[in-house]
Amino acid sequence: MQQIKELYERSLAEVEKVVFGQREPILLMLCALLSEGHVLVEGVPGTAKTLLVRCLAELLDCRFKRIQFTPDLMPADVIGTNVFDAKTGQFRFHPGPVFTNFVLADEINRAPAKTQAALLEAMQEGKVTVDGVTYPLEPPFMVFATQNPIEQEGTYPLPEAQLDRFMFKVAVEYPDETSEKRLLGEHHTTLGDRDLSRFGLQKTADIPSLLEAKRRANEAIVRDEVVAYVNRLIRSTRNHVEILLGASPRAGVTLLAAAKTLAAFEGRDYVLPDDVKKLFLPVLRHRIVLRPSADLEFASTDRVLEGVLANMEVPR
Repeated sequence: MQQIKELYERSLAEVEKVVFGQREPILLMLCALLSEGHVLVEGVPGTAKTLLVRCLAELLDCRFKRIQFTPDLMPADVIGTNVFDAKTGQFRFHPGPVFTNFVLADEINRAPAKTQAALLEAMQEGKVTVDGVTYPLEPPFMVFATQNPIEQEGTYPLPEAQLDRFMFKVAVEYPDETSEKRLLGEHHTTLGDRDLSRFGLQKTADIPSLLEAKRRANEAIVRDEVVAYVNRLIRSTRNHVEILLGASPRAGVTLLAAAKTLAAFEGRDYVLPDDVKKLFLPVLRHRIVLRPSADLEFASTDRVLEGVLANMEVPR
């Protein structure tokens, strides 16, 4: 696992040449990548969400495409469509922007449900189907979807079935004072410059090494006590007084998969309860629904989940 730890540390150091004060989002995005997950990124405009994904693609030698989700975006604009070729007299499949490694679905909640749903098969099964023909997506394939936590006018909230496809919901906050001061000092002369080469980024991996790292991270050992701990946490969300809709079994599987990758980032080949605790909120915060009474009392999802963690006995 030492090689995976070094990959994480090198990648973190390279991204922080460009994006400052966002260490936790970087950790969670890399963790999702090696756990075959997708990430829902929530943050106000101007917090470097797009830049962060572009940097990761550059470092890891992955192809990157951005889709701006709008109310008039159609499913064919995402996955592709069959186009008639006059020369051959036959229809030819024209792949959409989803055929890449990293897809940035920008402001995903701006598009209607039928367009959002175009990503479901790709996210869950790594393939798309058009007119009865299935086209596989080359690994690694990962969706980064962004949404604004404040501006909700003209949006189409993501249904629970789609939210459950995301491994993490990552909150991208404002950087701390020191990081923002550094950002202002280094970026004020390059406003509008989209060229990442000026930052001197060094490649930290390629696709074959990423796939090998993913395989090795999945081999981390999970003790029965840790499995039981995750089971109790997940089940406790289903009978909580403030929770209307608890976490699904997929949430537990996802939590354990992510915990194995996090352990590998620490250079360990075994999972600790602390790995589970660190990832519990980003894995669960978008998968549960609070009761209306909890909303009226201004209870936040994170606060309720923190209470679940605090009240659960941790295995030794």
